[in-house]
Amino acid sequence: MPESSTSASETGLRSRLIDVGVELVAAEGAQALTLREIARRAGVSHGAPRRYFPTRLELLSAIARRGFADLGERARPVLDAGGDPRAQVAALARTYLEFARDNPGMYELMFRHDLLEGGHLGLRETSLPLFGLLADLVGRVRPDTDARRAAGALWGNLHGIAQLWRWGSLRLATGDEDFGPLLDAALLAHLGPEGGR
Repeated sequence: MPESSTSASETGLRSRLIDVGVELVAAEGAQALTLREIARRAGVSHGAPRRYFPTRLELLSAIARRGFADLGERARPVLDAGGDPRAQVAALARTYLEFARDNPGMYELMFRHDLLEGGHLGLRETSLPLFGLLADLVGRVRPDTDARRAAGALWGNLHGIAQLWRWGSLRLATGDEDFGPLLDAALLAHLGPEGGR
């Protein structure tokens, strides 16, 4: 078999394993992601994933990269639209919360500490550019503050809202049927009132 055919075939199987992992995490959550189950659903031997992903964490990182790519694609129209930085931060924050709500398994996988810390497949480098864009926008809204810290605090707030909303805790505590009022409160807390002080 020509080398290019083998390479294309190997690339195809690697991509298929990731695709199956993405489908599995969407259907059953991050806890369902085992090498054996991904191999079974991909129609290959249970040892086949190890040819492309020597460890389970490397396969999970590749699947999580798809999540970050998806989140980035959802954020792109907000960022490309330009305009008022505060409105962009609000739209970006809503996009983030909607992604977390609509993709709970992927969202959980994307922020697993062991994947981010392990440096698998540059996952940290995949996740940081979007934060950099958020920090830039926050800096334009609040030039009086350390933009990275303010953006980090806002992100932490959004992450907490996403997790607690998914668990049902915030709906129970606030009585809100949508996370919109919580998002508005977080933006006010971190960006100050609209129109400045």
